[in-house]
Amino acid sequence: MEMIRGYALSIWHTLDPVYYLFTRLTYLGMNEDSSDCVFRVRLTRYKGRTVILKDGTEIKKNDLLVKIHLHNVKLIKDLHHIDNDFKKVVCLFQKIKTSLPHVAKYLEKHKDCNEIKGIVGITLLERGCQKLGFEPFIIQNKWYRIFKLSSLIPIAILSSNKEKQFFTLKPHYLMMSKTQLFNRYQSNINK
Repeated sequence: MEMIRGYALSIWHTLDPVYYLFTRLTYLGMNEDSSDCVFRVRLTRYKGRTVILKDGTEIKKNDLLVKIHLHNVKLIKDLHHIDNDFKKVVCLFQKIKTSLPHVAKYLEKHKDCNEIKGIVGITLLERGCQKLGFEPFIIQNKWYRIFKLSSLIPIAILSSNKEKQFFTLKPHYLMMSKTQLFNRYQSNINK
């Protein structure tokens, strides 16, 4: 299984630049102080059901959000040597926490900052997200949930050291309002 993971990771590493070109993603971390940023981002119009975040921010269909994408190839490569899933989760948590100030800086400097309501990501790993300031929401649309699950399962398999029941996992939106992002992470990076 380890050899198959190695081959799959090599192929993925080769195809990732093509994926990047077609997804309109922007790298965060093009300078020295942000070289460890694990996010790539793009603007998106939200298409899910209306949600109200704990701080009162209402996110409705077609609201403008910054969609955050973990740079999975980079993460799997960085975490591949760790053979304990718990240690991987702790390391991933820290990498995300140190990357969120770069998202705040990106949003603050964006020309559409006033219109952007917050950030959104989609993941199978929603446990502990509240400690980072995110709020999880189940994806309601069955077909979109199946589509996202099918794209996230290979990542989960490649990044784990154990065989699991991956198909029982449910993808979630993780959302954070712009206010929450700025309150928690804006002062954590040089402007």
